[in-house]
Amino acid sequence: MSGFDLTLFDCDGVLVDSEIIAAKVESKLLTEAGYPISVEEMGERFAGMTWKNILLSIEKEVDIPLSASLIDKSEQLLDQRLAREVKAIEGVQYALARITGPRCICSNSSSQRLDMMLTKVGLKEFFAPHIYSAKDLGADRVKPKPDIFLHGAAQFGVSPGKCLVVEDSVHGVHAAREAGMRVVGFTGASHTYPSHADKLTDAGAETVIARMQDLPGVIAAMAEWDGVF
Repeated sequence: MSGFDLTLFDCDGVLVDSEIIAAKVESKLLTEAGYPISVEEMGERFAGMTWKNILLSIEKEVDIPLSASLIDKSEQLLDQRLAREVKAIEGVQYALARITGPRCICSNSSSQRLDMMLTKVGLKEFFAPHIYSAKDLGADRVKPKPDIFLHGAAQFGVSPGKCLVVEDSVHGVHAAREAGMRVVGFTGASHTYPSHADKLTDAGAETVIARMQDLPGVIAAMAEWDGVF
């Protein structure tokens, strides 16, 4: 048994190695629009955020009006590349096969994209039908707001304090902690950066792993400690 009543997984950068693909598409579009930014900086600053919120954040930072058409253009380009290139995080099948108890996915990605990616990499069967998109709750309820994690817990009738979240982004960790859940940070995807683990810890992750194969053991160890983080 996992020791938790529910384990909630982010998807992008935790189950599938998609954040690096998004960073490549979005950095190119932003640079072409007059906001030069590297793939590495995209991953460090904006991983876990929706493309719409990334654009809003940049518009507040600099006086560059970003065309609304960038939203649709990015989504189309990204869906095309993900359909061709996305892969499962190394070791994720091993981990999921050894983590017992209820589980779900709570993601900022759309339901359609989640279905496509999880089907392509063979992970859908580990979670279906408990695959939840924050966008289905409303555009203003995506991470770093806690709504999607609270929604996931509510589907199982589980108290947030009995939940464990696996997250790769600072924004996702903030959302999980605001929901009152314990968090394992993950830095094993291709978009990771030197200070990644430190930032996840500072955001509220109780521990951070770089290998998905380590997750079952970490969950078991955390379950034995009932202290308040």
